[in-house]
Amino acid sequence: MRELIESWGGETVVVRFDAPSGTWCFIALHDSTLGMPVGGCRIRIYAAPEDGLRDAMLLAEGMTYKWAALDFPFGGGKAVLAVPGPLEGAEREGLLLRFARLVDSLGGAFATGVDLGTTPQDMQLMARECRYVMGQSGAGDGSESLDPGPYTALGVFAGTVVAARHGLGKDDLRGTAVLVQGAGDVGAPLARLLSEAGAEVIVADVDDGRARSLADEVGGAVVAANEVYETECDVFAPCAVGAILNPETIPRLRCRIVAGSANNQLAARDDAVRLHDRGILWAPDYIINAGGALAFGLIHQLVRSESILRERVRQIGDTLDHILASAVAAGESPLLAAQRRAEAILSKGRTSEP
Repeated sequence: MRELIESWGGETVVVRFDAPSGTWCFIALHDSTLGMPVGGCRIRIYAAPEDGLRDAMLLAEGMTYKWAALDFPFGGGKAVLAVPGPLEGAEREGLLLRFARLVDSLGGAFATGVDLGTTPQDMQLMARECRYVMGQSGAGDGSESLDPGPYTALGVFAGTVVAARHGLGKDDLRGTAVLVQGAGDVGAPLARLLSEAGAEVIVADVDDGRARSLADEVGGAVVAANEVYETECDVFAPCAVGAILNPETIPRLRCRIVAGSANNQLAARDDAVRLHDRGILWAPDYIINAGGALAFGLIHQLVRSESILRERVRQIGDTLDHILASAVAAGESPLLAAQRRAEAILSKGRTSEP
């Protein structure tokens, strides 16, 4: 852990071992140039605690670029609770409450919200002990906790429409085959939006029953979870785990566009070049999946109108449009264009600091 922390380019790492649950708690604060670091709280089982720390660092850096690309006044941070095994009932609640007190003790240095492995109900519980829980639409007492999934799905949908225009030359998604990997909190509402837009939806999930249920609902098809990379489609929408675009999977892809909600989709930066060389258009993950974060950020700024929230989230498509156009003009991967946009905003923030 010491080597990981010393080699990291971020600002701060908070580490605590929660003895009652056997959980390692990590809070990674990457960059506060634009404002308070904000990022979700992830609960996951890792092979080793160091893997959880590494995940927190990577995700925190991704949040820095996400907020910067949106030109939103938050910095990049992330929390990871590396649990030793499944936690339920009082044991899980105890961990969440203790972690909430840890976040609160930082006095506004970090705010958190829903992420992989946590739920709006978890955030509602944490808000009892912590003033810095995002997505509380009520008085901040945890009485109302919103689900970011539908907002994330709306942003991915808006971005997919734009990507289809750039990558397929289509003005809408009618007849476009979209393979949604992951039928969960984002994949499910995304599949519904795609179906309503006339797309041909294909669903894959490690839970075959869940995949079939969603496919039946949207009039789509099902493909086995281990066959997604070889399945022909126009758009591949990864909405589950990260690092799924790598030297082993990219040559197997049978799509023309990758546009999904999963964080850290690239196993390494060079994978963006591999996609570009194959002629596959990639929508940078931290741009297209920013809908949930953006909605919660706006709620934090006291925006309560659902129509305004949804319209602002749809504007993620406009941001992606500029990035893809810039990438085409420069003959480079969209990753470089997205990073250039984010770095320009961060640089402007640094020069304006007192």
